[in-house]
Amino acid sequence: MKNKRIVIALGHNALGTTLPEQQEAAVRTAKAVAEFVAQDYQVVITHSNGPQVSMIHTAMSEFARLYPEYTATPMSVCSAMSQGYIGYDLQSALRCELIDRGIVKSVATVLTQVIVDPYDEAFYKPTKVIGRVMTKEEADAEEQKGNHVVEVEGGYRRIVATPKPMEIVELDAITALLDAGQVVIACGGGGIPVLTQDHKLKGASAVIEKDTAAGRLAELIDADMLIILTGTQKVCLNYKTADERPLDYLTVEEAKQYIEEGQFEEGTMLPKIQAAVDYIGDSAIRKVLITKLDPNGAAIGGTSGTMIGK
Repeated sequence: MKNKRIVIALGHNALGTTLPEQQEAAVRTAKAVAEFVAQDYQVVITHSNGPQVSMIHTAMSEFARLYPEYTATPMSVCSAMSQGYIGYDLQSALRCELIDRGIVKSVATVLTQVIVDPYDEAFYKPTKVIGRVMTKEEADAEEQKGNHVVEVEGGYRRIVATPKPMEIVELDAITALLDAGQVVIACGGGGIPVLTQDHKLKGASAVIEKDTAAGRLAELIDADMLIILTGTQKVCLNYKTADERPLDYLTVEEAKQYIEEGQFEEGTMLPKIQAAVDYIGDSAIRKVLITKLDPNGAAIGGTSGTMIGK
């Protein structure tokens, strides 16, 4: 019988922001992930990359500004860089944790490209703020290149689109690694967004929501469960109000209703709930757990958090 498959989507709290924070967080996260590996689950890990990709984009843009002979680095390349160095810390920490438990199992990071629709509405209404604060002159120069900017406190910053993921280019490789008994880290930061041009792939100036990509990945590999780690213990109605109500269980139909009511904030809980709804679909078996990682890296289980299903 095939071992159960799960996709674990790591949020910002499971990774930290700075390099030292990330290394420490990876050790804690590895303890929780290793519990599933020890129970013979086939595990795929996805992760956020917001602070990391923004840091990389800022650094590379500043480098190109100081040294005009070097070309600016596209967002797709910055995304690939973030996948590489976050994956490196995660696979290193998880390998060490597994060995400490007497488990010999390879951990592999797959630089993952995700195909997006060039006509996705998100490209016409970019919202994701990235990079450093710029002056008015620098912002005007960005707009002349065809990039979008938005005014923020102290100046201007770039904004990019957040299109929905369609297909995962390296899906066969991810599946093969799972079938070979390896732990896989894939679709980091939502994956590298690419556009198809005949048989060629071209990096898109965009960022894919990692929860949306995690849900799509879970769907395509036919995972039994999706676990989304975030900064709150449970999904709440009337969040941060006097009437706040944590939820232990949420049906897909209830989730759709609450989305219509505007209960979930864009950019935080909304993409997680939408990813859960899309992944579960009409399945009576698939489940989604939204919860917070224990600060000590304790096991993730169904006793805390919000479970979503039919």
